[in-house]
Amino acid sequence: MTTQTSVAPQINEERLNAIVGRAVDDFGAVLSAALVVLGDKLGLYRTLQRIGPSSPAQLAAATDTAEAYVRPWLVNQAAAGYVDYDPASGAYSLSPEQAMVFATDDTPASMAGGFEVVTAAIKAEPRIAELLRSGSGLPWASHDDGLFTGTARFFKPGYLGNLVQSWIPALEGIAPKLERGATVADVGCGHGVSTIIMAQAYPQSRFIGFDSHAPSIEAARRAAAEAGVSDRLTFEVASATEFPGSNYDLIALFDCLHDFGDPEGAARHLHAAVAPDGSAMVVEPMAGDRVEENFNPIGRIYSGASVLICTPNALANGGTVLGTIATEPELRDVFTRAGFGTFRRATETPTNRIFEARR
Repeated sequence: MTTQTSVAPQINEERLNAIVGRAVDDFGAVLSAALVVLGDKLGLYRTLQRIGPSSPAQLAAATDTAEAYVRPWLVNQAAAGYVDYDPASGAYSLSPEQAMVFATDDTPASMAGGFEVVTAAIKAEPRIAELLRSGSGLPWASHDDGLFTGTARFFKPGYLGNLVQSWIPALEGIAPKLERGATVADVGCGHGVSTIIMAQAYPQSRFIGFDSHAPSIEAARRAAAEAGVSDRLTFEVASATEFPGSNYDLIALFDCLHDFGDPEGAARHLHAAVAPDGSAMVVEPMAGDRVEENFNPIGRIYSGASVLICTPNALANGGTVLGTIATEPELRDVFTRAGFGTFRRATETPTNRIFEARR
């Protein structure tokens, strides 16, 4: 009779220490994300930018907050590199670059909305744990409200920096049509950030934003009125498979196709609604065609969002899951099966792929 003895695995100490170090970094990142949201909500960043170098007591007084909280908040932010600290004076400040990231929503570098998305998504973790066992879904509307406002703010910088400047010009003949006067549908428009940017850039054209989330449509209507574009822009509650209208010169889907539970059904509806010489513009997260191509910071973020947000919504609304890391061939198959004759990557950014589908 022989006996088997287990052999202890060989531990690579260098690799172990690297993993532990990464975990410690992530502890700080998760906690700091919540503190960024607090700083944004309470106006700490904007006030620090306005009043200049300040002690914790001065910043607390200027924001009507408690110094006992503001002091460690500033230490956390300085440790993260989100604010600067001068040991000689004991004052904290925001550099112009830090202000662009944390003190405004109107620059392509703004990131505060992204932190709002992350902290809102994490709140669903107990429910997501049950879904992982059952395979059921969780609709978009069931998430914390911060997900809706944060998503609008998170994507706005990318749209401000790219939509009119490079994405639309990369489509076949669409920019001249919009300049002359065209009809555009923005499907899955959320709070209408992308729709409003297009309406501001192309005053001769008419835009309709559709989204199945009624509170987001109400927010979009308010934003359009504030932006002064309600004369050429309307918003309606409608799903991607049922929105009304036809012969649209452009139908846009910004960062939403991967959330749909019936992406092929949505693509078929787009095919029926787009004009014969029109285009569908599909903006999707950057992802590789091989799994290992997603092993990077962008892939880490998008795959995490897929677990907490996108996959649950797709499973709750049809059951077909593309997810944020869908490959280009998978996306092409959706539109080819829907009847589109061409599907191409028109352009890209480090975080997004921009596709054009034509009949």
